[in-house]
Amino acid sequence: MTAAPAAGPAGHRPTTHRGPPTHREALWIVVAVLPTVFISSLDQTIVAGALPSIGRAFGATEHLSWVASIYLLTLTATTPVFGRLSDIYGRRVILRSGLLIFMAGGFAAALAPNMWALIIARAIQGIGAAGLTSQALTILGDIAAPRDRARYYTYFSITYTTAGGVGPALGGFLSEHVHWGLVFCVTAPLGLASLVWCDRLLRALPRNEKRRKVDLLGATLIIAASSTAMFVITAGGKTHPWGSVEIVGAGIASAVAWIAVVWRQATAPDPLIPLHILRSRIVMAAIGASACGWGAVIGLNIYLPLYLQYAQGMSPAQAGLQLMALMVTVNLGALMGSLASARFESYKIYPIVTNIFCIAAMAWLAIRADSISMLEFQIVLVCVGLGFGPMAPIVTLVVQNSVKVSELGAATSTLSFGRGLFAAVLVAALGAVALQAVSPSGGVSDPAGVISAFRALFWMTTASFALGLVAFLLIEEKPLRSSNEGSGG
Repeated sequence: MTAAPAAGPAGHRPTTHRGPPTHREALWIVVAVLPTVFISSLDQTIVAGALPSIGRAFGATEHLSWVASIYLLTLTATTPVFGRLSDIYGRRVILRSGLLIFMAGGFAAALAPNMWALIIARAIQGIGAAGLTSQALTILGDIAAPRDRARYYTYFSITYTTAGGVGPALGGFLSEHVHWGLVFCVTAPLGLASLVWCDRLLRALPRNEKRRKVDLLGATLIIAASSTAMFVITAGGKTHPWGSVEIVGAGIASAVAWIAVVWRQATAPDPLIPLHILRSRIVMAAIGASACGWGAVIGLNIYLPLYLQYAQGMSPAQAGLQLMALMVTVNLGALMGSLASARFESYKIYPIVTNIFCIAAMAWLAIRADSISMLEFQIVLVCVGLGFGPMAPIVTLVVQNSVKVSELGAATSTLSFGRGLFAAVLVAALGAVALQAVSPSGGVSDPAGVISAFRALFWMTTASFALGLVAFLLIEEKPLRSSNEGSGG
């Protein structure tokens, strides 16, 4: 470990470079960041079990999909910002800042007096969450070389998917037996503890900061483009006719904003999403595979509890518990994928085979949506979890294996951005489909319409998994580096 260098020229902040941590130090670093992974993942799905209660409380089910999707949208749009900030100021500072923003948004959501206040608070929570998940994966890149990363990634994957799987059941229980507002701040004690742990345990991280600018204009354009696109998806044909001035205007505004996003990333001195990273076909294929797969899993975690409540007549807590099989098997699948990547040179074959079973299981659920037994339903969840799980760790390792160590924050954030953007749009689209047969009061007036809506939702997730597999097939299989030296590529 070297001492901090003397102050350099004005405007240049010196950097302390540390060597790689020992295995013991790396384990303590993992212990420090796992709670933040748990918190951010839990809040993506805990709202699922509470959505019917929130809709009844505010009498506004037509806006329910925004409660889930706005969190994903702001998380996605600000992830590149936090990634860039962490490359400038260090992981520890940015991770703790994200925790503070996240908890502030949670308390605001719990005290929200109406639906729009709740949506705004969830947007704030999403901003804070952007400083959690992507930072955790970037820190994983800091502490281990790509070939050694699998053993640590397993802990991250188990934590992430466990939280996502527990979320619907916990949200359903709290909304049914306590109050729906508690779902947004139940993680506050763990968040406070994480503030202390991160401050103490992350001091052993290697330091690779570089002085760069943060492209706030780029972030603003991304938020504008994404939010207007989601408005079209959620409001078109429901609160506003497809040919209305509002929908057509929002569609044009979104198209213009996306063009501006591309222009800004191509011309900015320090773009949020470095285009040279996106020029890599390996990175683009990995982002596509991750986005389509995780988008479908997040969508299932959010809307399967609604299917079980509206189509199968279960209580919120019962519906949430039914998803535990998905949580367990995605964990197991990710573990098996991590082990395969560490042991075999050809790390793509196993995830390809298992994903075929995942797609077949989702198609079966779509076909049997009106008459599926709970035993069949659980078998479907097992096949989906074991089928998709092995792909989850591979795509992250592939991206991090393709870039320089100094660009781990930007590359990992770009992966998270692509995954989150697709998930936000997909969740909004799935919500528009699933909630079309639900009355504003939260009741069901057309049972056949509900089944038809969820069947369409299941076919959409089947297609998303299939697209993810196609993207995964396009990844060029290169050996994982055995050290963090070199540029990757």
